[in-house]
Amino acid sequence: MARAVLVPLCLCWALGPAAASAPPNLLLLLMDDMGWGDLGAFGEPSKETPNLDQMASEGMLFLDFYTANPLCSPSRAALLTGRLPVRNGFYTTNAHARNAYTPQDIVGGIPDSELLLPELLKKAGYINKIIGKWHLGHRPQFHPLKHGFDEWFGSPNCHFGPFDNRALPNIPVYRDWEMIGRYYEDFKIDLKTGEANLTQIYLQEALDFISKQQASQQPFFLYWAIDATHAPVYASKQFLGTSQRGLYGDAVREIDDSIGKILKHLQKLGISENTFVFFTSDNGAALISAPKQGGSNGRFLCGKQTTFEGGMREPAIAWWPGHIPAGGVSHQLGNVMDLFTTSLSLAGLEPPSDRQIDGIDLLPAILQGKLIDRPIFYYRGNEMMAVRVGLYKAHYWTWSNSWEEYSKGIDFCPGQNVSGVTTHTQEEHTNLPLLFHLGRDPGEKYPLSFTSDEYQRAMERISATVQQHKATMVPGQPQLNVCDKAVMRYGTICSCRSSFSFLILFCKSQKSSVLSGGTGSVAFSQ
Repeated sequence: MARAVLVPLCLCWALGPAAASAPPNLLLLLMDDMGWGDLGAFGEPSKETPNLDQMASEGMLFLDFYTANPLCSPSRAALLTGRLPVRNGFYTTNAHARNAYTPQDIVGGIPDSELLLPELLKKAGYINKIIGKWHLGHRPQFHPLKHGFDEWFGSPNCHFGPFDNRALPNIPVYRDWEMIGRYYEDFKIDLKTGEANLTQIYLQEALDFISKQQASQQPFFLYWAIDATHAPVYASKQFLGTSQRGLYGDAVREIDDSIGKILKHLQKLGISENTFVFFTSDNGAALISAPKQGGSNGRFLCGKQTTFEGGMREPAIAWWPGHIPAGGVSHQLGNVMDLFTTSLSLAGLEPPSDRQIDGIDLLPAILQGKLIDRPIFYYRGNEMMAVRVGLYKAHYWTWSNSWEEYSKGIDFCPGQNVSGVTTHTQEEHTNLPLLFHLGRDPGEKYPLSFTSDEYQRAMERISATVQQHKATMVPGQPQLNVCDKAVMRYGTICSCRSSFSFLILFCKSQKSSVLSGGTGSVAFSQ
């Protein structure tokens, strides 16, 4: 595919009193499985996130911010490409409406045809670093340094384990191209106590990178994608036992403390007014792991893996002293894909014009308080499950998880059964979508009557939006269909398979299409 040409824009974002002549630094703080209800600013009663709460009071709180998929890998692919996972290939067609991710033996990853945010930012002179979890493929061609990042400290995937290093290796940790160790071996995680020093390591990496870039006077993009709140959750020794919420709360407290130190470091270096910072999460809290190993989605229904509000709506804070008015609260419908387009706008760049970009520029909402009319599409695998337009959300399909899983105690919606809504079979509502008013009913408990005038008026607008969306949808080549044991022996880059039963791989034998001698299989997650 021909590479897009980016046209520099005039830097019309500089609306604050401290307008800079150079584009601002960009700092994206992406949490892992952190829920909408995990921050004090969003109503968490223990009030154990003073730094994030202060960040919100000094910046703007987004109450209606969403992910593009309720699972880690696809949501991260969407953030960095500005495109729905069904467009950029981070989905599976092995079964209908199944989430998929990147286990150790996955063959696919982020395609070369996709243009990632750091790759585009380099055209504006940015130096780019990822710290933490990559999750967009583990084979050499999917390495982050081949997709625009200049530096990497972290892992191709999450910190599951320990494994036996025979049938399945422990997860590697990288500095740039070099594997410098493995989780549970060189980077210790004590599953009994939850102790691990990883967040402190990731914090120091961030501080050092910011200092280095400030000294070099080059704009930077730092993607801080840590994973302490993904089960098995962890925290360093000084934070263990400090939270009223248990180990998960300990992890949140340490993250909050780390973000406070990062923001103070920006201020100390005198670059806070030239650094745009955005905090959010990759998907909703994993209620399957709660309360000891998972967070809270507040009033919203269900959690990670589902397209109910608890699985898709995320905590989000924008911070940019001197530009974003302090204490702002926005009801703008936002999405992680918007961070792609917004970051390009801040850098003075147009998004690629040779492909459909789903993210919008949020700067009018952030800097001027405007509300931009746009829909939110809720995808699970290859299926559009729901759509939100304004305050109305229409479910075209409902599904929590299968009866087979539920009978084994795997519950994506613990204590939240809503008859006819949190179904354990895939239920289609295309002819008469279930419609909820999220202002009056954020928990999605009371569907509007099909015969009401309100239902008819709302669905008239929503139906037109869906029709237009589907007419322009061109799915990408699915990257998460095929596994092959041979790829785990391809160099030293690998990723992890969850030991939790809700991320089961369903495999069947087929001829390997990647490496001779491998055993092919297909993978998807329920």
